[in-house]
This record gives sequence, structure tokens and C-alpha cells, in this order.
Amino acid sequence: MTYRAAQRLLPQHVRAATFGTRRWRGLDPDQVYAYLDRVADELERLTRDLTTATTESERIRQALRQWRSRHADRRPCTPTTNSRWYR
Repeated sequence: MTYRAAQRLLPQHVRAATFGTRRWRGLDPDQVYAYLDRVADELERLTRDLTTATTESERIRQALRQWRSRHADRRPCTPTTNSRWYR
């Protein structure tokens, strides 16, 4: 199995991985492929989570931009005499 270090690892790459067999020694291919399936499932889950988080962060950024543009003409906040909080 060969891959480039800069290439992005995707679940389908893990699932499609193949290994040479050794005659006398080596790993059990069934165990190797079962483990690769688990790794691919986790990679798939993480990819979905990342996509969800990226979408949500973009939605929040857009909402913040809209809020800022609606409130840009308001006077800046100034501290009151007896308070550490801005009003």
C-alpha cells in the first residue's frame, strides 16, 4: 500500500487498503481489515462532525456580521461611574 504523506486520508482510502501476504509469518488479514473498517468508520464520523462544526461556525459568523451591521450606528459603550460593566 502506498500513499503520499500530503494526500488527505479519506475513509474510502482506508477501506480500499490492501496488504501483501507473508507465507510463514504476518498479521491475520481478517483482523487487519476489521481494524481498518473501525478506523474508516471513525474517520467518517470525524469528517461528518467537522463538516457540521464548519457549517455551524459559518452560520454564527454570518449572524455576527449581520448583528454588527445593524448595530454599527449605535453609540459606543461607556463604563458607568460605579460599575465595571458596560451599559
